[in-house]
Amino acid sequence: MDALVTADVFLFEGFRLDRRGLSRCDDQGCYVPVPLGSRALEVLGVLVHRPGDLVSRDEIMNVVWPGVVVESSNLPVQIAALRRVLDDGRTEGSCIQTIPGRGYRFVAPVAWAEASPVCLAVIIVAAINWHSRSSGSDETRSAPRLSIVVLPFANLSKDPDQQYFADGITEDLTTDLSRIADMSVISRNTAFTYQGKQVDTKKVGRELGVRYVLEGSVRRSGNNIRFNAQLIDAQTDTHLWAEQVDRDLSDLFALQKEITGRIANTLNLELVAAEAARPTDNPDALDYILRGRSVRGQPDSPEVLGQAINLFERALSLDPQSVEAQTQLANALTSRVLDGMTTSGTADLARAEELVDQALAAAPRYAFARATKGEIFRARRQYQEAIPHLETALSLNPNIAWALHALGECKLMTGSIGDVISIEEQAIRLSPLDPNIAGRYWRIGWVHLLQSRTDEAIPWFEKARAANPSLQFVHAALASAYGLEGETGRAAAELAEARRLAGEGSYSSIAKMRAGTYWPRRRRRSAGCLKPPISPDCARPACPRSDLRQGAVLIDISGESKCRKISTASRCTARTIGTSTFATARCWRQWCRTPRTNSPVRS
Repeated sequence: MDALVTADVFLFEGFRLDRRGLSRCDDQGCYVPVPLGSRALEVLGVLVHRPGDLVSRDEIMNVVWPGVVVESSNLPVQIAALRRVLDDGRTEGSCIQTIPGRGYRFVAPVAWAEASPVCLAVIIVAAINWHSRSSGSDETRSAPRLSIVVLPFANLSKDPDQQYFADGITEDLTTDLSRIADMSVISRNTAFTYQGKQVDTKKVGRELGVRYVLEGSVRRSGNNIRFNAQLIDAQTDTHLWAEQVDRDLSDLFALQKEITGRIANTLNLELVAAEAARPTDNPDALDYILRGRSVRGQPDSPEVLGQAINLFERALSLDPQSVEAQTQLANALTSRVLDGMTTSGTADLARAEELVDQALAAAPRYAFARATKGEIFRARRQYQEAIPHLETALSLNPNIAWALHALGECKLMTGSIGDVISIEEQAIRLSPLDPNIAGRYWRIGWVHLLQSRTDEAIPWFEKARAANPSLQFVHAALASAYGLEGETGRAAAELAEARRLAGEGSYSSIAKMRAGTYWPRRRRRSAGCLKPPISPDCARPACPRSDLRQGAVLIDISGESKCRKISTASRCTARTIGTSTFATARCWRQWCRTPRTNSPVRS
């Protein structure tokens, strides 16, 4: 513990802290070691040195993570671990007080003491016994989970002057990986001491105390460039993942950002999966968080989201103050509302909002929590309110691909249809192996459908269906597109599958769709006040009305369907499929082509 000098011994509320770690006084009056991670001990050392004083976040970070780039949310995680141990049985609140936006204060009385030789011997013997019983090798214990160094990328180009580009890739990857929750990344300055050297990854792992090493190369030839990257387990020297990317050179800076963002997103999935697969006899909160994140590396489905929610709930039960557990649980609850995979949407969103507000109070600059807050607004169809949260999250971490996808829908539903496809394409480039890429394919198809390009929409919908057949709204969109093309047999099949996935009574009438948890209330709004931009492919603005979002698939089993719109003269045309009436996306198209009035929409 670098925060403590050799002779420092602190006593507080039955605990003892010295260079050997934290111990607790037992019934015999001797101190027995308390298992606690090295980072948490470092944080505690900083706080007990200044009892009663406000210690800023930056001061703590500089002492505990010197020369290491880490996400600021790592500090609240260590504080939560300390509170779980120190506050056990305490009746007067936590001994570590949070000063929102500023730092922490250790409020318990602290005394200095001389070491007793007898008790000191007991501490040492007990520590050795506990250490010997712990599972894993010395390397495993010394290297934090999700710890990595990005070694300088090699320049394989014939021109040595291109080294600057390889160095830029290394620096950007170091920064991007540091934004991942719970990730510990060795700083650029330390990593560059290995530049130009033959390295032994096991030795690097021991020297830097990391579990993983990322290395790679850049080769530039004419107008083409090739990136290679490999992820290596530093303890076993095993290659876990490799990727090769070939690109044409256009905007070099934009290309560099795209490549590093893409690799960072892929590594997030790979590292979490690797950590979740490690056997653990006594899982802690972080173990359950990593397992839940690994489960979410699969396409969303009721089973996947249910399993992830259970794991995040277990993490939260072990560490109720965990910012990461709060945020991940809130995100999973919101996702199943957005995907139409829950019958308790109102309760899910209320719980999600409570959790994410707690997370943001503790870590206001945590991008994942800020984006999740935007998702909650999106699930409630409050698109204007969602946009600033999503944009703030992306300014903090531009690599959150799902936040880009969410922003795409908000842009669509507030009238900026011209921005949507480029946003979704950026999300796809950023995370091409994303488990939920189906939603991005679907959104691009949806924009094509709204702009009367049905032949271009269908391939995107089909790609979305192939990526994740569990999404009912994808089948509903395909039913619309097939119906518009006169393929009533295929439309009927897709509509039947959408109904099966969505549950009894879904897609059976316009009224029932509006009454559902995923259907918004109609608002009294002036169409003239919306002023969405004109799309080059449509004579009028795209329909910004949230309550017409599913206007492409409206079924009325009693007869012909009619959608009330801003112009009462505009009505949906219908195709009969079996005994039902299929209202196609023409209602959206007609809205686009109907002259506007400034009269408010009637409920």
